Amino acid sequence: MKVLLLKDPKDKESGPDPYIQALGSYRFEATLIPVLSFEFISLESLFEKLSHPECYGGLIFTSPRALEAIKICLKEKSKNEAWSKSLKQKWDTKPVYVVGKATASLVEEIGLTPQGETSGNAEKLAEYICSREKSSSSALLFPCGALKREVLPTVLREKGIPLESLTVYQTTQHAHLQESLSSYFSQQGIPASIVFFSPSGVKFCLQHIQKLSGDFINHIKFAAIGPTTAEAMEAAGIPVSCTAESPTPQDLATGIQKALHLHNCSVPK
Repeated sequence: MKVLLLKDPKDKESGPDPYIQALGSYRFEATLIPVLSFEFISLESLFEKLSHPECYGGLIFTSPRALEAIKICLKEKSKNEAWSKSLKQKWDTKPVYVVGKATASLVEEIGLTPQGETSGNAEKLAEYICSREKSSSSALLFPCGALKREVLPTVLREKGIPLESLTVYQTTQHAHLQESLSSYFSQQGIPASIVFFSPSGVKFCLQHIQKLSGDFINHIKFAAIGPTTAEAMEAAGIPVSCTAESPTPQDLATGIQKALHLHNCSVPK
């Protein structure tokens, strides 16, 4: 059975994509289609703030893209030296809060120690942060995307925990999305399951998928990587057959396996 994953492939240098591997262990034939493009902004301002760890109580990352922004800064020799010589050690004495294992591993790559990665979504991470921070603390620096949800900032604000957000990337539709989807449906047919990985993915893909699937859309089991994406799917009128228990390849593969076998899914050949 075929599964369509609406996400970017993992970097080629780091081996096969873990989602394709996890689904392959259940004998699903998974295909990735990149949905989003990212434009990085305010990088000078970001590094200026990172250059003053004494002004902040810690860092928050809810997206791998925010770490990519830092990595772009560190490609500059002078910035990399400043980071390696002192900034990294100073930041590592402070909490670095993250959502999810993918973001946590990128935090480790820049030499910091993540915490809270098992929280799985912004709501739970906000609760975790509130259990550890005081209202008298220095502000937490939150590099984020232009489309960030307000859940985490709102919860912290209600608890009086100071937060300084900085938008470091903007999300747009991938230039080849429509072409890639058309090509997939014409060559592979209707997949047994389609997985959304973000609310932006729902926004950019749904209309194309409805058009390409036609009446067969009712045969497809739609899955979400997490509760935030599931909410966006439900708001757009998509029935959610499964939401991964945590945003990991294994939990997603297990959820899809259960959903497809519970429903005895029959998809046109």
